[in-house]
Amino acid sequence: MLDDLDDIHPLFHGAPSTTEFKKLRKRIIRNVREAIEQYGMVERGAKWLVCLSGGKDSYTMLAALYELKWRGMLPVELVACNLDQGQPGFPATVLPEFLEKMQVPHRIEYQDTYSIVMDKVPQGRTFCALCSRLRRGNLYRIAREEGCTAVVLGHHRDDILETFFMNLFHGGRLATMPPKLVNEEGDLFVYRPLAHVAEEDCEKFARAMNYPIIPCDLCGSQDGLQRQQVKQILDGWEKNSPGRRQVMFKALTNIRPSHMLDPKLHDFLGLALSGAPLEASDSDNSTEIPKLR
Repeated sequence: MLDDLDDIHPLFHGAPSTTEFKKLRKRIIRNVREAIEQYGMVERGAKWLVCLSGGKDSYTMLAALYELKWRGMLPVELVACNLDQGQPGFPATVLPEFLEKMQVPHRIEYQDTYSIVMDKVPQGRTFCALCSRLRRGNLYRIAREEGCTAVVLGHHRDDILETFFMNLFHGGRLATMPPKLVNEEGDLFVYRPLAHVAEEDCEKFARAMNYPIIPCDLCGSQDGLQRQQVKQILDGWEKNSPGRRQVMFKALTNIRPSHMLDPKLHDFLGLALSGAPLEASDSDNSTEIPKLR
């Protein structure tokens, strides 16, 4: 249970005392704790690289992790990290000043991946895929240099749902962002502790706390993206049927491989009836199933 203390950590200094905000804060903390426990993210004595973009989601994640740590529910060391990728207009002083003020151990890294992306991506194409790969590679490197065992990202429930539908509509596969995975090199975990948290809650929380939000569209590549189109579809469904996002998210945690179509996940060829086998007719004594031509 949350108590009535507002100043358990500088990240919560000046938190609203309204009942509405307390319920919001309690819900976020509960959802983060559930994800951490359900997907086995905690290893005692571990060190996490908490990746901050300066958006509402990463601020919410940082605050939630520090509250859990303060309450003794997260026995890991946290170091915040922001990767300045050289986008024109990026306010480079906002996060360092914020983290200093909040007394959060941190590392600010500058890597001009923006110029690389602009050089490699043809005009008219979106930058996100290459930009994400370059960012991920740098974050893995930083995590190793800092002695971290995990890279922690701020993707929330709605990000996971949108990625699922992007893969469904455009990729021809059923896949999304898992709350926990191991990187390709096998030396780092990747965690998403906001996996159960709604985007709307992140937005309300960060706005109520008056955190200095950095816009996510500095590169100018966001308009018209497939993700934005999927978001609009989900927004429409949610408007017509409130709660549908949560129902769809629950479905991602309740998969029945035997009722899908992937033979790699379920042995359809090996299915057999539980009763006695039918006797072969006199005209066909063979027990081998003929192959389709």
